[in-house]
Amino acid sequence: MSDKVSAEAEAARQRRRLTNEIKETLRELSIQLALLNHQVVAKLDLKDGDLYCLDILGRQGPLSPSVLARRAGLHPATITGILDRLERGGWVVRERDSADRRAVTVRPLRERNAEIIGHFSGMNSSLDEICAGYSEAELAVLSGFLRRTNQAGERATDDLAADD
Repeated sequence: MSDKVSAEAEAARQRRRLTNEIKETLRELSIQLALLNHQVVAKLDLKDGDLYCLDILGRQGPLSPSVLARRAGLHPATITGILDRLERGGWVVRERDSADRRAVTVRPLRERNAEIIGHFSGMNSSLDEICAGYSEAELAVLSGFLRRTNQAGERATDDLAADD
């Protein structure tokens, strides 16, 4: 009986170690991706928040400035400054609603996407190589894990924002 208890205790310790390793690796990945993004914005003569807003617009847009501010977790005045820079740089256009001239929608200019994508090509190629080493079933597990991790991050962010 004590061998079984000892084996179960060791299995529990190993699971905790692996879980902690995953959490630590995700933190390290977050830092590394932030550093990569910082290098990309420097090459594009943008600011970190600019690229973040462009990514949101590219994935979820076109959006109104107020919706973009909410989704980016930024103050509306900050979004105005970001949109001014992005519009001057030819990254987005602000379009007025013909029925309500006060309503504005921000649309990313897709023809500029290649510039951004080109700076991420090294990382994308590396990810392709990494994924090639996994079976379809393993990729499905990894994809599910990352999707659920992202959802957990969204919930944690929403919970913290609700405390304000």
